[in-house]
Parts: sequence; structure tokens; C-alpha cells
Amino acid sequence: MARFVAAAAAGALTGLVVFNLTQVTSRILFVVTGGAVGAVTVLALQWYRRLAQLTEVKVTIPQLSELTFAVNNDSRQVAWRMFVETVTRVSTQSLASDEGVVREALTSMYGLFATTRETLKEARPSAPVPGGQTVEYLAITMLNRELRPFLSHWHPRLRAFEQTHPDGPESEWSENTACRAEMQRVQRDIHAYAIGFARLAGVREAETLIGHVPLPRSPDARTEGSTTPPAGNGRTSR
Repeated sequence: MARFVAAAAAGALTGLVVFNLTQVTSRILFVVTGGAVGAVTVLALQWYRRLAQLTEVKVTIPQLSELTFAVNNDSRQVAWRMFVETVTRVSTQSLASDEGVVREALTSMYGLFATTRETLKEARPSAPVPGGQTVEYLAITMLNRELRPFLSHWHPRLRAFEQTHPDGPESEWSENTACRAEMQRVQRDIHAYAIGFARLAGVREAETLIGHVPLPRSPDARTEGSTTPPAGNGRTSR
């Protein structure tokens, strides 16, 4: 309120000065106009500062422990886009051992990788804050720690099978079970990132929106040759 009054007074004084310079007879009009301009200016500045104001949010990612993020309106928009992309793809929706197609799942994950990269390229970089992480950090970590290793490992193997068995079903691929087991592990990890994006975006009841809670991590989940099929609802999304 004090700033508002000061700005209005400064505007009124400006209007009075303009009046004296132009020698216009309607002095009151200039005073009122100047006051209005000053008030509008301070309100616009306060609105901009409110949008740019950083808010501290704590997010727990099992793979990264608890992190403190500094978010503003721009970073919330990025987090919301990342949340939507992760929860509407196979990256968080289970692919049962006897359902779906691994090729389609890998393609969907490639799409998530590409979309995340484009989203970060188009977004305004977050201002660095001492002791706080940014939404870009969370997104890039998801790409480099989860998606990139999985895709770089399994995509060439599946492509080699497809080239040598152009008409063969995926069920004949000797590494089909191992790939699906590793995919389930990646889905559980990305699910945690999705919840983190939801927290940063201010989404409530994120678990309900996702509609699927991955099974607890098993001790041998990262074993490449695991024969334990992943459980799930069999839904896939591109």
C-alpha cells in the first residue's frame, strides 16, 4: 500500500510538471492522469514480480534422494509439460509380458526423450539459485540417467533381431523377457520423476491422474537376464 501511494503521488507530481510545461489550463486532469499512470505502473511491476517470484519446493526422488527446487511461473509451466509427457506415454504405463509391442514402447520412449529436449530448448532458462535445483536439472537427469542408457542398450539389440528376422514375432526374440524386465525398472524410476514434475507444477493428486502405481522395486530388477515378467495393466500410449 505504501508503494502504491508513493507511486500515485509521483505520478500526480509528474502530471503537475507536465501541466506547467505545456501551460494547459486543466491542471486537475494532468494530476489525475499522472496518478493513474503511476498506479498502473506499480501494479504492473508487482504482477511481474509475482510471476517471477521463486518458491522453494522439496521433492523426493528415490534415485536422487530429497532435492530442493526453486520454481517460478515459467518453471511450473515446464514442469507441467514434462508431467503430461511422462504420464501419457508407456514410460509410466506398464507393458505386460504377453501384451503390447516392445518396438512401440521403445518408440514411445524415444518420443519422450525428443519432446523433453525440445521443451527445454524452447523454455526460458531458470535463474540459478544457491542451494536449489531447477526443473531443467530434473528433466536432464531423467534423460541421461534413465532413458538414454536404456535406449542405447536395447534399441540396437532389438533392431538387430528385426533385421535378421523381418517377419518373426517379438516373442521369438531371445532377449524379449530381459528387455521387458528392464523396461519395468525404467518405468518405476520415471514414475518417480513424473511425481516430482507434478510437485513442481503444483499438481494435486498426481497418483490419481497417472492411474498406475508401479510395483515395489525387486532386488534383482536390474538383472539383465531376469525372467520375472512385469505386472501391469497392459496399457500403452505413444
